[in-house]
Amino acid sequence: MRPPVRLAVSTGCPCGIGPEVALAAAIALRKSRSGARVLLVGDVGALRAAARAQGIDPARVVRVSTAEDAWTMPARSSLVAVLEPVRALAAADRRPGKPGRAAGAAQLAWIDEATDIVARGAADALVTGPVSKDAIARSGAPGSRGFLGHTEHLAARLGAAEVTMAFHTERLTTSLVTTHLPLSAVPRAIRPDQVARAAFWTAWLVDRLKPRGTRAHVAIAALNPHAGESGLLGDEERRLIAPGMVLARRRITAAKLAVDLEGPVPAESAFRLAASGRYDAVVAMYHDQATIPMKLLGFGEAVNVSLGLPIVRTSVDHGTAYDRAGKGTADPRGMLEAMLLAMRLAQ
Repeated sequence: MRPPVRLAVSTGCPCGIGPEVALAAAIALRKSRSGARVLLVGDVGALRAAARAQGIDPARVVRVSTAEDAWTMPARSSLVAVLEPVRALAAADRRPGKPGRAAGAAQLAWIDEATDIVARGAADALVTGPVSKDAIARSGAPGSRGFLGHTEHLAARLGAAEVTMAFHTERLTTSLVTTHLPLSAVPRAIRPDQVARAAFWTAWLVDRLKPRGTRAHVAIAALNPHAGESGLLGDEERRLIAPGMVLARRRITAAKLAVDLEGPVPAESAFRLAASGRYDAVVAMYHDQATIPMKLLGFGEAVNVSLGLPIVRTSVDHGTAYDRAGKGTADPRGMLEAMLLAMRLAQ
């Protein structure tokens, strides 16, 4: 019998909806009888306030001293374990919609603690809640300077040689060659090795998720309209993307992944065909090329996946929603989907 998957969940900004969705999703996952165990890493006070806002008995939120304490709790217990690795926040530091330096430092500490728990083998996968990049970067905490997001921070902390940002729903999976760049900088950032990196890890993901015995198909999106129109509208497809696909196919073959690459495919066609089932995933060249179709087709349910890390990491694909924080109305579906996908990948 397979042992239960253990999830370490950093709860995101304490002034946003992170504590609400993390708590609600943890309870929903337990009710689903999936067998997974969940440890929330965050602030007990913030999570109990989230419980009250949602009509949940705050006494169900219990502090544990170690991750191992969470896994020894009875499997059918209705309690939710919380690890609080830094000093508890004052009520003023976790006011909904008002993140300050203390909140910024705390949410970074929770990310790092949850990551380290998984990295040392005390949990099987990391799930992260929505954070405020600005609050973290301005907090003055160690490692906060220049914080750009989970993907870059986790890659540096875990010493990952390469990492690819991807998004997944049952209807559409997409990944990025470049991430948070000005649009003017994208053509210079597209290199064959970066195309190969994103294509390979996307192939790895769809190979893990597809039914056994089937072959997956991944489209590599073009950068320019109409895939450059034979060079009339740009030649990045010929110079950069196609050579990257050659490199990616070599890696895919060496890894024995049952995945075919097609492209460069005009982006408008690639995403339309993926949505209709022709492709299992699309590799996009830049941020909004991927996220606009993803938000149209999977808003509220899409899961952010960091591929290439030495651990499994998934996350919600939404922000802190400060305008909704503290009201008990946040939708936990995205966090629940992130937990479920983390379970599948960890298994």
